[in-house]
Amino acid sequence: MPQHVRGVVARAKGEPVRVETIVVPDPGPGEAVVKVQACGVCHTDLHYREGGINDDFPFLLGHEAAGIVESVGTGVTDLVPGDFVVLNWRAVCGRCRACRRGRPQYCFDTHNARQKMTLTDGTELSPALGIGAFAEKTLVAAGQCTKVDPAASPAAAGLLGCGVMAGIGAAINTGGVGRGDTVAVIGCGGVGNAAVVGARLAGAAKIIAVDIDERKLETARTMGATDTVNARDTDPVEAIRELTSGFGADIVIEAVGRPETYRQAFYARDLAGTVVLVGVPTPDMQLDLPLQDVFGRGGALKSSWYGDCLPSRDFPMLTDLYLQGRLDLDSFVTETITLDQVEDAFARMHKGDVLRSVVIF
Repeated sequence: MPQHVRGVVARAKGEPVRVETIVVPDPGPGEAVVKVQACGVCHTDLHYREGGINDDFPFLLGHEAAGIVESVGTGVTDLVPGDFVVLNWRAVCGRCRACRRGRPQYCFDTHNARQKMTLTDGTELSPALGIGAFAEKTLVAAGQCTKVDPAASPAAAGLLGCGVMAGIGAAINTGGVGRGDTVAVIGCGGVGNAAVVGARLAGAAKIIAVDIDERKLETARTMGATDTVNARDTDPVEAIRELTSGFGADIVIEAVGRPETYRQAFYARDLAGTVVLVGVPTPDMQLDLPLQDVFGRGGALKSSWYGDCLPSRDFPMLTDLYLQGRLDLDSFVTETITLDQVEDAFARMHKGDVLRSVVIF
């Protein structure tokens, strides 16, 4: 029978979120109910609250989560109650042209639970990224559950569900960082610092972290940045060129999602270098670049959606690296909080006071 749980709801654009009672139906065919153990406070959730994604209010926020499968619907064969899972928002279909070509990380028909979670008055909720994990329990498509080693801390493993995977994947999967490359990362929040970590894992020789907040730059140094640039005081394009013998970086990862920082990334790369956009822009943003420069500089301009990850491949691998002590996911967790503290966590995130706040259930 349906369950009543507590969850964080954004009812209207810009309004403070609040904890309300959520009705979670029993799982239908191809669905699963997950008891959430931990969920990170990601900037995308704030985008939802601010209407920066769409206007399908009310939203059930939260998507960067890990938990235990409580029940599954008919037709689910690869999950059983008790499985420890990281939730993902790319449940590949296996049938679209990308999947058929062996590129499921670009699946065009990812799916979510068919049933809707609701408020107690029957109002249907839009779960953030099809997950809605700022709740004690959530209903998802079974394909959104990726099994990982249960020895991992839920607070750390859950971060693979979005921000950490987006950053590491932007470096390794999208940017193709290799041994000896020079890499610049513009914007050193959670995703940007994860890109620094990804570049380090891939063997980059030089990793240049760029931000306007000295606290974030200090964190980037602990994550593996070899050099830092405070863009409040220094032209980052000139600084990156100076640090790369005048050439520019092989790969520049833009983790802010703004036209001005994208332009910096574009001009801070070497000839035939790669720009990777992983920062999330808002719908109103426009980019103006001279087409002559786009043509003349060559190389590649890429966007990285979810770090071009394949959850079934990447989540278990990164969890194993964490358990081996080779990937310090715990360092991304600045604080642990309760559901009632999510609104305050948004404010701290906006001010740059935290790398990640994580709701613990």
